[in-house]
Amino acid sequence: MKHHTDQVLARLQQHHPKKIDLSLTRMHDLLAKLDHPERKLPPVIHIAGTNGKGSTIAYLRAILEAAGLSTHVYTSPHLVRFAERIRLGGKLIDEDRLLEYLLDCEKINGGSPITYFEITTAIAFKAFAENPADVLLLEVGLGGRLDATNVIDQPLSTIITPLSMDHQQFLGNTISAIAHEKAGIAKSDVPLIMADQLPAAKAAILTHSHSVGAKPVCYGVWAITKTANGFDYQDGEGIISLPKPNLHGPHQMANAGLAIACLRHQDKFTVTIDHIKKGITSACWPARLQDISQSPYGRLLPKGSRLWLDGGHNPAAGEILANHFSQDRDTPFYLICGMLTAKDAAGFLKPLSPFVTKFYGITIIGEDSYSASIIAEIAQQAGIRSTGASSAEDALKEITSQGEAARVLICGSLYLAGHILEQNDLLPT
Repeated sequence: MKHHTDQVLARLQQHHPKKIDLSLTRMHDLLAKLDHPERKLPPVIHIAGTNGKGSTIAYLRAILEAAGLSTHVYTSPHLVRFAERIRLGGKLIDEDRLLEYLLDCEKINGGSPITYFEITTAIAFKAFAENPADVLLLEVGLGGRLDATNVIDQPLSTIITPLSMDHQQFLGNTISAIAHEKAGIAKSDVPLIMADQLPAAKAAILTHSHSVGAKPVCYGVWAITKTANGFDYQDGEGIISLPKPNLHGPHQMANAGLAIACLRHQDKFTVTIDHIKKGITSACWPARLQDISQSPYGRLLPKGSRLWLDGGHNPAAGEILANHFSQDRDTPFYLICGMLTAKDAAGFLKPLSPFVTKFYGITIIGEDSYSASIIAEIAQQAGIRSTGASSAEDALKEITSQGEAARVLICGSLYLAGHILEQNDLLPT
């Protein structure tokens, strides 16, 4: 469905020739023209990392809302509609209100060079500043140090989720270089809550953290342990026994633990164990091991089948998915996958290869993606029996023709996930 906002967003994409150009100069200039909305925000929790940012935000939001707090949220990219990026007091910004902010900021910017992410982030800050809330959950777009969100001088807390190799063309070719860029969100006297990291990443984060006087809280100061019915969270205040998180996959316990650690290492809000339990068992985050078995596409499959959707697209995401789908080896497991050409398709598929019955490569329409035949060839080289398909629906029909219950994962890109959600009328709310 097209909206009037789409026309303005398309115009905003023309203000700068590069899709990504990491710098804070243009952002500071526009925020000054807008009378500095970044200085009028509610307390900010700033989140950077490679994997798990969105899930961690989902847990934070659910726990804070369980505690009765009004929560603004800024995330990217969106899956179907741009409005998904801006959540005001718990609800997605409505299209009419978004249009007003878009037109206002477009006029104030006056055609000056600005990237799409910079001007839309400024728009979000203006919306957040003009609508009261108790807290803002702010996700970094890319990196951290030079990301457009990194204009908050004194956040309540900062978080770095697990780091892995991704966006090397912008952040560097080593995990240490990437960690240095992500650690750029650290601020003096502000808690920096860290997920469990590779040693080189942890060292780089701590080096930068100490240089700016941040207060790092490393994994180890807090920890999680899987239990028969869920997991235990432990820190200096004691142990909390918790049920399984609402989001699927064993990695979600670590994401939930990271959110809990953040809220347990701040003194602005009171969060109880009951709030934590309610939050982690009610959190939702689309296209992250999302079970869409009851969707129109899911109903194409034989009785007893399960259909999942995930937007993961790097080797670390492949490891997470492999860990989840390595179970239930008696049921055939099929991948339907499309990926952008900038992504490491071979690295993503390598950990999954021992468990896949057959791979169906598809082209992501409208994006710079591998063709169906090329990504199928990459899967073949990874040791997976594979073929190209004209669409996800055609791949599902061919899987159905095998006549037996199956596990099917549609994966490889958030852009593809957005198309699948739209085609199945599963719009994020």
